[in-house]
Amino acid sequence: MRKIILTLALVLTAMGSQAQSKVYFTRDITPESLVKIYEALGVEAKGRVAVKISTGEAGNTHYLKPTLIRNLVERVNGTIVECCTAYGGSRQDVSKHWQTIHEHGFDSIFAVDIMDEYDQIRIPIQDRKHLKYDIVGGHLANYDFMINLAHFKGHAMGGFGGVLKNASIGVASTAGKAYIHSAGKTDDASKAWGPEYLAAGPTQDLFLESMAAAAQSVHNYMGGRVVYINVMNNMSVDCDCDGHPAKPELKDMGILASLDPVAVDQACLDKVFNYQGKKGDDNKPLIQRINRQHGTYITDYAEKIGLGSKQYVLIDLDRR
Repeated sequence: MRKIILTLALVLTAMGSQAQSKVYFTRDITPESLVKIYEALGVEAKGRVAVKISTGEAGNTHYLKPTLIRNLVERVNGTIVECCTAYGGSRQDVSKHWQTIHEHGFDSIFAVDIMDEYDQIRIPIQDRKHLKYDIVGGHLANYDFMINLAHFKGHAMGGFGGVLKNASIGVASTAGKAYIHSAGKTDDASKAWGPEYLAAGPTQDLFLESMAAAAQSVHNYMGGRVVYINVMNNMSVDCDCDGHPAKPELKDMGILASLDPVAVDQACLDKVFNYQGKKGDDNKPLIQRINRQHGTYITDYAEKIGLGSKQYVLIDLDRR
């Protein structure tokens, strides 16, 4: 049955890359607006629902707060899912990861699942340019539907983080993260950051291509039963994985959602790049971070491999 669903998902994805995708938008960043934009997508999350977020590194205050996402998680009867990191810090070690989740207030409100706490699995990958498979938290197999709920912001290595990063690096186990970051050279987290393995500098695009391929792998594994939401608030140039992120210099913009991960990340990029910044509300630092890492290339490549379309129509829910 999963093979049939996977084939259908691939067909629908390929069709979607040929046309404009719908991206919904609201300026209102509230618990109620998260539910509203989810419902606007017209797809009901059924069965066992994983809500993939970043619970944030210890010391970070920019992650999506439990109070903001509570209504949506309860609306879909979801479980917060995470995976361990590959760079040390407070979330690579499972016990410290649980402590951070507790300190950030998630487990006092929601059911939480560290998907690679006990095991990991290899799932098929469609684009095998760099990766032979995707290595994800073993508990991914327990879920029927995913809400990919991402905090859109900068990222030291990817340039920016949105739903594509949340689906790829976010769902990958520690070994899977190393495998993606090294563009398939190693799954050993103790080696992945060495110059002989790390896909950086002149090979940065290999890392971005690997992220796009891994995001597609998760989408296909779920049979396309995924909705994608980006929250554009606290947009530091640094990721929620940074325990000491730079202060956001760009003011909050809103929430965007789509069934197409490429379209919703592209719409967020367009909002950042086309914004008329001013003193106290400056988009230039985030643009510089994205450009430094050639971050926009991930949507180019994700479209190329058929994950979605960069062409979209923006539907403003505030004007309906």
